[in-house]
Amino acid sequence: MNKIEHIGIAVRNLGESIKLYEKLLNTPCYKTETVASEHVDTAFFLNGPNKIELLASTEPDGVIAKFIDKKGEGIHHIAFDVDDIHAEMERLRNEGFILLNEQPKKGADNKLICFVHPKNTNGVLIELCQEMR
Repeated sequence: MNKIEHIGIAVRNLGESIKLYEKLLNTPCYKTETVASEHVDTAFFLNGPNKIELLASTEPDGVIAKFIDKKGEGIHHIAFDVDDIHAEMERLRNEGFILLNEQPKKGADNKLICFVHPKNTNGVLIELCQEMR
């Protein structure tokens, strides 16, 4: 794992949250995107070398909606940049981690992604991200 790629924050209302984070971070949202396969709308912010991703559910029973119902709005996951997602997934499987995806899938911001089950990571959902080439 190279670095933290972004921190994902679950929000109820993306439009309101974009305005809030633009004020908070004093920077505009640089990209919004819908990831239909995950039933989420996303918004991205750069804060120095760091990225923040806001996630809002597009479905009342989507993963983000369920997360918010259970835990409220807030940090949903921490994503790490990797050079080779397939190799990193294999390494983690061999170390005994449970992956939520058998194969990487297309995520937001031109990334291949895979999630590591939070039961293995002290309750933190970890996302692996590799730039699609």
